Amino acid sequence: MAKIRFTKGELKKQRDALKQYRRYLPTLQLKKQQLQMEILHQTLLAASKKAEDAVRITAAEEWAGLLSDENIDLRSWVMPVKTLATTRNVAGVELPVFGSCLFYQAEYDLFTIPQWIDRAIDNLRELFSGREEISVIEEGIERLKRELRVTTQRVNLFEKVKIPEAEEIIRRIKIYIGDQMANAVGRSKAAKRKIEAAFI
Repeated sequence: MAKIRFTKGELKKQRDALKQYRRYLPTLQLKKQQLQMEILHQTLLAASKKAEDAVRITAAEEWAGLLSDENIDLRSWVMPVKTLATTRNVAGVELPVFGSCLFYQAEYDLFTIPQWIDRAIDNLRELFSGREEISVIEEGIERLKRELRVTTQRVNLFEKVKIPEAEEIIRRIKIYIGDQMANAVGRSKAAKRKIEAAFI
């Protein structure tokens, strides 16, 4: 706690600061709640996307063995070239929102490549798009957690440090000013008695 100046000006300054802390605290608490709710929502969304990913992997296992039999390399056709994402604002945090993935056009000879390759390319693209979406969601969760940590620190600062400190300073200044006023009254009474005694 800094050195306190026991003046009426300092008392007003501390009262104004206390009023400001009490005005901003509910806003910070609301932001904290919104961030917590959004983290929960995004975590559940990521879990459901991971479950969908597991279903896609199980479906791909049925025909994945055919790829090794044919010696076909699909990587250039199924790996995302670019992930398109937008952002939305949640409690002051720019949260990424998955849009889609761009892939290279699959060009191959229809006479030498088996017919199931089209289905395999589509399924693998869905799998990689799903993984990119999960990655975008997890990045958003990390941003939300960072902001939640900062907001929680601010809420704690106001609740546990600034407000009690300002209340204590106000209490001490009031006591000091009250004592000074009582002393002044006592001195004025003593002075009055001395004046009255001088005239008698």
